[in-house]
Amino acid sequence: MQKNILVIGGTRYFGKLLVHGLLQAGHRVTLATRGHAADGWGERVRRIRVDRRDAAAMRTAFAGGEDYDLVYDQMCYSPLDAAISAWVFTGRVQRYVMASTIEVYRSMVGLQNRPFAEADWDASQETIDMDYPWHDPALAEESYARGKRQAEAYLYRHSGLPVVTVRIGHVLGGPEDFTGRLAHYVDLARSHTPLRYTSDAGASSFLYPQAISDFLVWVGMQDFVGPVNAACNGALSAPELHRRVGEALGLPVYTAVDTSPLHGIGLSPFDYPAPYTMDTSRAGALGYHFGHLYKGLAHLVRQHRPSALAA
Repeated sequence: MQKNILVIGGTRYFGKLLVHGLLQAGHRVTLATRGHAADGWGERVRRIRVDRRDAAAMRTAFAGGEDYDLVYDQMCYSPLDAAISAWVFTGRVQRYVMASTIEVYRSMVGLQNRPFAEADWDASQETIDMDYPWHDPALAEESYARGKRQAEAYLYRHSGLPVVTVRIGHVLGGPEDFTGRLAHYVDLARSHTPLRYTSDAGASSFLYPQAISDFLVWVGMQDFVGPVNAACNGALSAPELHRRVGEALGLPVYTAVDTSPLHGIGLSPFDYPAPYTMDTSRAGALGYHFGHLYKGLAHLVRQHRPSALAA
């Protein structure tokens, strides 16, 4: 059955794949973005140009407009953003799907010896700080995990929306990945530069852009609410990922255990002191089963072109 769907964001990375999947499935899609990035969808989508962080602009943009069967919010990074969604969409959408993250569990790493399940973090106990400068770009990286936790907490405790928060594992992307995290490993391998890491025990959960977009499309067609973890089967530590990158490129790779007093400075992405994985049993019980992480990794690695570091 065709749904009327709003995607907040959706013009880059796996958001574009999400929109493609929704269109392929025959749904009616509206994009809400600032309009800074070309989306390439032409007349296949409707567009609302708005700054998602501007409460008054959001209210104006959606005032008197149509209701939606489903909203995907790819741009909810703080309780301020969540409050805007509650103000604008409560009573007007049948389901609200927020893109959350594995980072909600980050402060719990090392505190338990099993993968994190959704119930391991209790949103009802999270302190919500509406006065913190969440929209300050200089604080974006350091406040990311806390902002996502508080956004979830606000939605579940104060919004009245029928909310699903998809806690997404670390996404390993191709050349379009603006984070550059997998590219970092590829560049180290090509330049024969050692990977600096502190622990080989800290395996983490990952998935690919197509895997998360497929899951998000599936989530939107279901009727459950609440948090759900999203990650491929299998896990990798930083040195294990580096080794697999080398295998994909047919290159020897090198590692160096870091013992400097400036612990954590200049280390590679995904270097964790203890296991940092997610339990996807809830997704399985609901009827969705993720593929294996190792399948397709080599192809993804080979998509990355050499950078100046590896030249």
